[in-house]
Amino acid sequence: MPNDTMTQEKTLAAGKVWLIGAGPGDPELLTVKAARLIAGADALVYDHLVGKGITDLARPDARLIYAGKEASRHTLPQESINNLLVDLAREGLSVVRLKGGDPFIFGRGGEELETLVDFGIPFEVVPGVTAASGCAAYSGFPLTHRDHAQAVTFVTGHLKDGTVNLDWPALARPCHTVVFYMGIGAAGEICRQMIAHGLPAQTPAAVVRNGTLPDQQTLLATLGTLPDRIAESGIKPPALIVVGSVVDLHARLSWFER
Repeated sequence: MPNDTMTQEKTLAAGKVWLIGAGPGDPELLTVKAARLIAGADALVYDHLVGKGITDLARPDARLIYAGKEASRHTLPQESINNLLVDLAREGLSVVRLKGGDPFIFGRGGEELETLVDFGIPFEVVPGVTAASGCAAYSGFPLTHRDHAQAVTFVTGHLKDGTVNLDWPALARPCHTVVFYMGIGAAGEICRQMIAHGLPAQTPAAVVRNGTLPDQQTLLATLGTLPDRIAESGIKPPALIVVGSVVDLHARLSWFER
C-alpha cells in the first residue's frame, strides 16, 4: 500500500501558495502538516528566523529563496515579496511561504494573502507556535496563571511608522502579562511608558533571545532596570520582552536552560 503522506507530498497543487508558520526556532516544534508541505514544495520562500534544520526538510531540487528581514535590513521589500509569491505561483509551482512563529502574529501574513487574493492565487494557511508562547514555555513564564495574570497581550514594539505610540493605559494593567515583539530598540521608551501609566518600577520584566534554540538567553530584570540590563549585556534581536509577575516564576519553573 502506498504511503499516503508521500503521495500527498508528490502531488501538491501547482500554482498554489501555502503560508506556513515555522514556529519559534526549534525544528521539532513544527506541526506535522508544515513538515509535510515543506518536504513537498517546488519553491520555498523563507524568512530570517527560519532555521537551517527546517529548510533542510525541503526537496533537494526545490527552489529556496531567502526573503529575510532583520532590524533596519530587509533582503526584499514587503511589496517585492508579495509579488514574488504571485510570480512563483503563476509559473505553476507549489509554493511554501515560510515564516518564523505564526504568520498571522506580527508576521505580515495577512498582507501577503491580500495580494494573492487580488491576483486570484489559491492559498492555504498553516498556523505555527508563535514566538511568545514558545519563548515563554522554554523560559518558565506561564503567560497566564490564576495567581498572577488573568490576561495576556501580544504587542509590537515597532509600529509601521517607526513609532512606539501604543495604548499604554490598556497595557499597564495589573494581573496582566504583556509580550513585546520587536521591542529591544525601544526598550527604554517601553519601560518609561509602562511606569508612567501606573505599573511599579519593580514590576518583573525579562528579555528572551533565540528562544527554544540551544543558545537561548533569558535576561531577568524589572521595568526600572531592564534598559540598563539590556545595554550591559549587549543582547540583540531576535528577542522578546515579557512584562508581568509571571516572570518571577522563572526561578522555579525554568527547565530548558538548566
